[in-house]
Amino acid sequence: MAALLEVKGLKKYFKSGAGQLHAVDDISFTLDEGKTLGVVGESGCGKTTLGRTVMHLLQPTAGEIHFAGRDISSPNKQELHKIREDMQIIFQDPFSSLNPRMSVSAAIMEPLLLHSKLKKADIRVETRKLMDTVGIARRFENAYPHELDGGRRQRIGIARALALKPKFIVCDEPVSALDVSIQAQIINLMLDLQEEWGLTYMFVTHDLSVVKYISDDIMVMYLGQMVEKAPSDEMFEKPLHPYTKALLSAIPTPSLDDKKERIIMQGEITSPINPKPGCRFMARCQYASKKCEQPQTLEEAAPGHFVSCCRYGELG
Repeated sequence: MAALLEVKGLKKYFKSGAGQLHAVDDISFTLDEGKTLGVVGESGCGKTTLGRTVMHLLQPTAGEIHFAGRDISSPNKQELHKIREDMQIIFQDPFSSLNPRMSVSAAIMEPLLLHSKLKKADIRVETRKLMDTVGIARRFENAYPHELDGGRRQRIGIARALALKPKFIVCDEPVSALDVSIQAQIINLMLDLQEEWGLTYMFVTHDLSVVKYISDDIMVMYLGQMVEKAPSDEMFEKPLHPYTKALLSAIPTPSLDDKKERIIMQGEITSPINPKPGCRFMARCQYASKKCEQPQTLEEAAPGHFVSCCRYGELG
């Protein structure tokens, strides 16, 4: 299957006082059409910035982005307009991402008015089709965001993202603000839409249980860098990086009999402002040694399984 998205050496730095905050630092990956890449890590690791930089909601500091065979690293205004049709985003907070003065139908209609050449009557028909697709009842057509629950608000966000029939959607923690029962409904809706529409997702989340369910491949980020990437099942069965192991050990188990050892991370988080060469997890890693002070390289430990740790082979 052909790669829809190819990212090479992507960097996004922000000025911070006398230095630069390395939010996304030299990340490379490919994402095949119709697949889902889960991006996980602690708050502040750069996963949301990565998604927004790929979409050009934030302009990259350096690196290349190729989409559907086109180089979109530095698009002009016309190219950016086209990118907006092919690449969309679902935001984390369904309330703050919606205009409180816009009704449900007006919010869904907005992308079509901006990008579509359809007549207004046809746009109204298309809007109702989108409401049906995401499961918003017609009786809510003239309702406003404050009158709806979180699940329905997020369905509006999904409908807006689908309006222009994109190929690729960045899902920026789309269920973290929802109740657990509603989370399951939204995730199942997204999986159904992916199968029906052939969508490709980058699914950003901190919830490892969710990412295992929805993702084909998982990328683990720490302080702006990719530390591990592998197929979903393999990531959970054979994690290699100490940080990944610590994250997976924190997943609660439903059985009292199935107890597992929790890995508690100690030490201070390294500053992302002008970080030193070497492993950024070193200050919190129980296996750290002198070798970890050297720049780490991403190695393919097994087919499709990449890890950035000079000691992964010694840890067992």
